[in-house]
Amino acid sequence: MMDVPDIQYEKEDYTEILKKDDRYDSRAYDFVLEVIHFASTDAKGHVTGQELLNYFRDMALDAYGPLTYTVLNDWGVRCCEDVGAIVFNLYDAKRISKTDSDSPEDFVGGFNFKHEFLDPFAV
Repeated sequence: MMDVPDIQYEKEDYTEILKKDDRYDSRAYDFVLEVIHFASTDAKGHVTGQELLNYFRDMALDAYGPLTYTVLNDWGVRCCEDVGAIVFNLYDAKRISKTDSDSPEDFVGGFNFKHEFLDPFAV
């Protein structure tokens, strides 16, 4: 089990981002920022989109367990492409940086949310 950092929601103001793209709850932005921080610290530098998705999956499961799918769905995060959209919204708002090779396509086809977040808890 990973050592998940404490997550404090609603700690940042995403007003400008939400004006441009209101598909995702502000808590999703907070969570993705926490994942980015943890992943880049753990990897001691840049991580790819696919690597970030692995950290996202593991941290979400550790934080929310059987409620992960429900929580993410409530925030509007329903697939890996949504995680990528949040990452690039954060980049566009100058909250994070990226390399020239990073693109939203890096998040396409990462994993199936239902399979990863529901199947482990099926009875």
